[in-house]
Amino acid sequence: MMRRRRRRMTTRLPTTCSLPITTTEPRPDSGLITSTRNQELPPMAETLTLLDYWPSMFGMRCRIALREKDIKFEYQEQDLWSKSPLLLEMNPIYKKIPVLIHNGKPICESLIIVEYIDETWKGKAPLLPSDPYERAQARFWADYVDKKIYEGGRNVWSTTGEDQGEAKKEYIERLKVLEGVLGDKPFFGGDSFGFTDIALIPYYSWFYSYEICANFSIEAECPKLISWAKRCMEKESVSESLPDPEKIYMLLLELKKKAGK
Repeated sequence: MMRRRRRRMTTRLPTTCSLPITTTEPRPDSGLITSTRNQELPPMAETLTLLDYWPSMFGMRCRIALREKDIKFEYQEQDLWSKSPLLLEMNPIYKKIPVLIHNGKPICESLIIVEYIDETWKGKAPLLPSDPYERAQARFWADYVDKKIYEGGRNVWSTTGEDQGEAKKEYIERLKVLEGVLGDKPFFGGDSFGFTDIALIPYYSWFYSYEICANFSIEAECPKLISWAKRCMEKESVSESLPDPEKIYMLLLELKKKAGK
């Protein structure tokens, strides 16, 4: 009796398929690798550290800008007479504070740091004007503060006699220039607190020391400027960043003693 051979049935797949191809999304715990294309990755945690020294008007600028933008940061106090390895590593050229370290990368020089903060975190409280001319003017007067007000204040407290009299006169003249720029505006940029305000307001915490050392009143000479300073101090970002003027004066006495003045 002969057995019939079973014929093996084969099915040819068509070379083209008009049916839509669907894929099943693998479970997160399946161990399969999935493509990240067109998927939004979770943001990496940012690290932000400010190397600073509490009475520094340059460091105060950075503190104000960060707080004005409501940015959390780690504050690391520095000893300028015994500089830390971190400061020397992050600012090997000038070896000075302030230094802002953002995700391990250092940014140095206070006004550059303030601009960096404004450009990196644009969502809240813009510090520089959007108009190119107004932005240039803000930078110009901030630079004026750096070149004229810091040196002028130092000359007031570090000199005596006729030299101090000349230093005091010159300092008042420089402040009057800024008072003229301010005019009747609430802030240097108009209605909004901004870049030039941040550049100048830290010096307000040093005015008391200058006045005691040289026996004069800045408010009597520049009343509009002091009204502006008090207006700035109403902002939490400023009041939290400026130290007690009397504490600065006590430090200044120590500095003068060390310098033999």
